[in-house]
Amino acid sequence: MRLNAKQVAACTGGTILVEPLDARSLMTGVTWDSREVQDGWLYVALPGERVDGHDFVAAALRAGAAGALVMQAPDAPTQLLAREMGAAVIEVAATAAAITDLAREWRSHLHGRVIGVTGSTGKTTTKNLVRDVAAAGRSVVATAGNQNNELGVPRTLLAADPETEVVVVEMGMRGAGQLAELCDFVRPDWGLVTNVGESHIELLGSRDAIAAAKAELLEALPAGTGRAFVNGADGYAGVLAERARLAERGIPCVAFDGAGRPGDAAAPAARVWAEDVSLDAEGRPRFTLRAEGLTQAPVAEPCALSLRGLHNVSNACAAAAVGLALGLAPAQVAGALASSLPEAGRQEVIAARGGFTIVNDAYNANPDSMRASLATFCSLSVPGRRYAVLGDMGELGDFAAECHRGVGRAAAALPLDGLICVGELASLIAEGAEGAGMAPEKITRAAGVADVLGELDVLLEPGDAVLVKASHFMGLERVAEGLVS
Repeated sequence: MRLNAKQVAACTGGTILVEPLDARSLMTGVTWDSREVQDGWLYVALPGERVDGHDFVAAALRAGAAGALVMQAPDAPTQLLAREMGAAVIEVAATAAAITDLAREWRSHLHGRVIGVTGSTGKTTTKNLVRDVAAAGRSVVATAGNQNNELGVPRTLLAADPETEVVVVEMGMRGAGQLAELCDFVRPDWGLVTNVGESHIELLGSRDAIAAAKAELLEALPAGTGRAFVNGADGYAGVLAERARLAERGIPCVAFDGAGRPGDAAAPAARVWAEDVSLDAEGRPRFTLRAEGLTQAPVAEPCALSLRGLHNVSNACAAAAVGLALGLAPAQVAGALASSLPEAGRQEVIAARGGFTIVNDAYNANPDSMRASLATFCSLSVPGRRYAVLGDMGELGDFAAECHRGVGRAAAALPLDGLICVGELASLIAEGAEGAGMAPEKITRAAGVADVLGELDVLLEPGDAVLVKASHFMGLERVAEGLVS
């Protein structure tokens, strides 16, 4: 972002309460956390249930903020401080909405390609892979972590410079129309949908409705110049393409598939897929990356991932499709895929002092990612025993009971030596596992983190491995932390 106080006020409908010392000085970043402020940034005071950002305007100014966006005039000492620091204070009707207004304005200054990434599962990992692949040959800005909501999405755009060649925007949603609202100011050039699964089924009610909501990203692509990337192994690939009227609007579709050459469901103009897939002893995939329609000659490039799990082959093929479409060489794409690392809390393998291994995947969970994580865990070469600690999954509504039982049935089919289920809904995982034939003595129902740690303290021995997986609200990362400490 490079906007002066007058421009900020104009695009947000704001009033400048305190003029900056230099009207030409540009604000070069944005944050609503006073602890993150850097020199020249704009601090946005967001109201909250527990904390009001207006209470930290003075702290932000002292930290070097070039301006503050507020909904109420600061007290006299804070306004005096702003004048002393040469900073602007701008009053708007709603600071959260003003962030979107800023992003909408700044989007018109971006000359690079903006790529939207969404999907029921794998969107953060895929966004990271796209970021890393694109960075092999282009300047890139991408969504930090999983900041894919109405605040994080505009912040991603505001983090880019006009010269940034690729902006990768992860876009989350919980209901119909939300992606369309984000796309209204993001204005994506390309769109990638990782898959259509069961995440957010609580609000949408069916996978058909989820597909319709995900298609909003592809519907927002510009006719004639846009490009869509869809999962050819997903039964909804054709539905997405048809709903977004890709063929009718002259938008080429690239199909990717981690398990073989994609079919014709989405009428793809190009295909990217994996062949000869295998896992090493640590569950990391090895495969041959194949592609046609994106390069002058068909691609057959050996690939090896640092990420674990077969499900990441599909994510890697999605990122490879984007990289090849950007004009990167297959060897560049393969090298970037090999060096891309998981974020903390996502299939993070930790060697504990007790001689056992922790697989920390407690950042988030839904039925699809839970099954994938269990399969990946059981593909690891483990000299001792395997224990899975599974917690509640959120946002499943009326489908919650069956979804949890389904995960239990999946767990029962795998070589687990113990299953610890944490939480009220997770007790249904235990029920599903026992109903599918897992021995009752292998199953433990736990009320909270302390109970889990107590159980594992008795069970774990050198050479064993433990998987920790649940929706983020369960806080099961504390299990991993407790085992390491």
